[in-house]
Amino acid sequence: MEIRSLDGDDPTTITLLLPGFQETMSLELPGDPPVSAALLARLMQRRHGADRILLAAFDGDRPVGCTKLGLDLGDPTGPGHGSLWVFPSHRRRGAGTALVDAARAELRARGRSHLVIDAPETTAATAFVSVCGAELRGTNLRNRLFLRGPGRAGLDGLAAQAVTGHHLVQWTDRCPDELVDSYARAWGTLDVPVNGQAQVRTPTAEDVRAREAEGRRAGHRQYVCAAVDTDTGRVAGYATLFVRDSPMADAGETLVLGDRRRRGLGTWLKANLLVRAAGENENLALVQAWNDVRNDAAVALNRRLGFRADSAWSTFSVKV
Repeated sequence: MEIRSLDGDDPTTITLLLPGFQETMSLELPGDPPVSAALLARLMQRRHGADRILLAAFDGDRPVGCTKLGLDLGDPTGPGHGSLWVFPSHRRRGAGTALVDAARAELRARGRSHLVIDAPETTAATAFVSVCGAELRGTNLRNRLFLRGPGRAGLDGLAAQAVTGHHLVQWTDRCPDELVDSYARAWGTLDVPVNGQAQVRTPTAEDVRAREAEGRRAGHRQYVCAAVDTDTGRVAGYATLFVRDSPMADAGETLVLGDRRRRGLGTWLKANLLVRAAGENENLALVQAWNDVRNDAAVALNRRLGFRADSAWSTFSVKV
């Protein structure tokens, strides 16, 4: 078995790994649409403010598994955070252990102290990370919302519940120039870490544009809904959604500034975002969203909108 370093932004890498991911997800998440090249490209690409390590285990010329890690460039000694997959027909042959060992070596060479890995909550995954000496750091729920059917009526009703003193501004892919600075300031208050992405510090309009470009490179359309204070013209909250050529889209962030919370802005924002995306994309039938089980506000918001949890993933930390 050979471990090779790959470029996650190279289309040939996506072509090489796609069959293994399609095999894996059809087994692990049989209710989901088939994994598309755009989804895999989004998973593997470098993110703004972060470097990316992508290692693949090969049996001859065939990849049998891979791990991808994001490194926050603003935190030179911080962890490498990502995910590891071994494709089903090649499990229990040492590929997972080889990938973890290779990831540890890469991180040591870069002065990083920890490897942080997300894995599904299964008996096999828990046993594997235990052998690696990993410690549990947290658990995330994967939630799904079906946009066609009885739940849609409830979503339309929530979207109609406006919040006094605010109006909505919606866009796809590019924030209006007159809002971009205010949008960047709102983004800067986000305090929820995201797997493999850089910590949000003090973003500017340039950072907003760089993040918008990421989605376009991976074949995604970024839908955004912002709540704007009618008096000041400032962004008081926003929600994002990533739509690709697939029946399933990914919810991004939902953020409401601290002094505007508990007024219903989060529900209003996300409901309108989902209704608009469903109306503009006939093929879109399903949205997935992730949240930490300890984030009570996010859990409650998703339930209110009709999302239902179908699986849990745990985050483990391993010293390198």
